[in-house]
Amino acid sequence: MPPRNSLPSSIKAAKRGGPQQKVRIDEALLVTEQQLDVVLAVDESLKRLEQIDARQARVVELRFFAGLDVEQTAVVLEISTATVKREWRFAKAWLQREMGEQQA
Repeated sequence: MPPRNSLPSSIKAAKRGGPQQKVRIDEALLVTEQQLDVVLAVDESLKRLEQIDARQARVVELRFFAGLDVEQTAVVLEISTATVKREWRFAKAWLQREMGEQQA
């Protein structure tokens, strides 16, 4: 693993729990009720996934929410890129199935 000082700030932030962004309060409140339902459903599904496989849930958080690529995610989690790809593939399939069941 490269020395910590050479890691991009986005990776350092992800290791601390994620980057922080300034958001204007009026922009943050522009979530429609439908969007809120989706966000809450995703959050609930991620919580269930975390109980089943915490690393897969962390991969989803880093890839989807933090916007890290496969290589960056591998560095943050200290796993191989092949493992990130495998975990990402399984997590996406699990979440899609889970979300489909919630909407039915």
